[in-house]
Amino acid sequence: MINPQRIQLLNNNPVLGEHQFVLYWMQASQRVTENPALYFAIEQANQLKKPLVVFFGVTADFPEATRRHYQFMLEGLLEIKNQLKQRGIRFVLGTQGPVAGVSQLLGQVAVLVTDCAYSRVERLWRKQVAQLAPCSVIQVEGNVVVPVGVASQKEEYSAATLRRKIEPMISYFGQEVGEIDCVISSHDIETGIEEASLDSIERLLDNLSLVQTPSALLKGGEHIAHDALDRFIDQHLCNYAKEHNNPANPAISQLSAYLHFGQISPVEIYNRIAPINLPDVPVYLEQLIVRRELACNYVLFNPNYDKYEGLPAWALKTLTGHAFDEREYLYSYTDLETAQTHDPYWNAAQQELVGTGFMHGYMRMYWGKKILEWSPSSKIAFETALHLNNTYQLDGRDPNGFAGVAWCFGKHDRPWANRAIFGNVRYMNAKGLERKFDIKEYVKRVESLIKSKS
Repeated sequence: MINPQRIQLLNNNPVLGEHQFVLYWMQASQRVTENPALYFAIEQANQLKKPLVVFFGVTADFPEATRRHYQFMLEGLLEIKNQLKQRGIRFVLGTQGPVAGVSQLLGQVAVLVTDCAYSRVERLWRKQVAQLAPCSVIQVEGNVVVPVGVASQKEEYSAATLRRKIEPMISYFGQEVGEIDCVISSHDIETGIEEASLDSIERLLDNLSLVQTPSALLKGGEHIAHDALDRFIDQHLCNYAKEHNNPANPAISQLSAYLHFGQISPVEIYNRIAPINLPDVPVYLEQLIVRRELACNYVLFNPNYDKYEGLPAWALKTLTGHAFDEREYLYSYTDLETAQTHDPYWNAAQQELVGTGFMHGYMRMYWGKKILEWSPSSKIAFETALHLNNTYQLDGRDPNGFAGVAWCFGKHDRPWANRAIFGNVRYMNAKGLERKFDIKEYVKRVESLIKSKS
């Protein structure tokens, strides 16, 4: 049974019982295991005694998405197709775009179920489909532990303000939903729309004519996500509190990309980790739930989440007040993208990002701060950092990414002592890295990663 607070009607249209099948329009929750939207769609199909079809719509022009993002995503979708086939559920991949593809199916759909996302473009897709559909359209929120709108009805100032609201709800919303089987097979359903083949991911990527980026180090897919979770629990969780901020020897889960594409459920992660009796567990759950869902809150409730103007008023004021401060170093976008700065630690972070599709979280904070310091203006710095993050991070274009970049410019933080360029925005420097970590070992680790990949 899906928690009713995860379910939202997107229109007031009826269930069309005379139509051929129930449709799950999968977009944000790209998985089979612990997927409330999929399970709800199966429930609807079984109640109506109809088959279930799962549709995924690929669009080649998603803002700032590149070939590495699509490769990771398609690797996961191939696994989903095979898993659904074993369960008697037809999977349809379309390259017409999500709205266009769903629209071509609507004449056959009794009820349409979709999952929930928070970015502007993804919310617009769902709004458009809900307006076009003659049948009932139902959204099920499954990529957070506590539904974002239940946790808070407004933009939260900081982790502290959200934490007070969300912590009492975690155990209630953190309950897993048991798997449900489809009663009627949909293997023989003819959808009548043009379908894309996953037989050759490389060929499909070529046909999409995407922005070229190097392939990422991580591979996509639900089973690889579960392997990463197992490895984190077995090898790194016991050191998480002490070492997760250490870029030289990080005790991290590396699940962010899998969470971004919905290839693993945060509820499942919570249930695997919460019962473990280690002092590291609350520290990790703070990141998984409070910090991650603070980012979702930011994207949902701040219309300028991807713009400089979305920063808090105090940060905009102090950065404006220091707009004409002298910069010792100024670097162009190309200088930064190609890691051509005087700072070997920053260069290593950028090389890790471009070469692997991942950057250690602490280094991303330092990385963003230095872009602010080395850019002609704070607005140019913000735009540069966000574009680099979105283009190269596997979890780019994600609430965590938007909030993480904005944090470097004061979001979800407090004013600090006034200084040149930064004003009251928190400052970070290379000496701090050297004092806290064996940062030269981080540079060596990145060099080794890049070399192994090549």
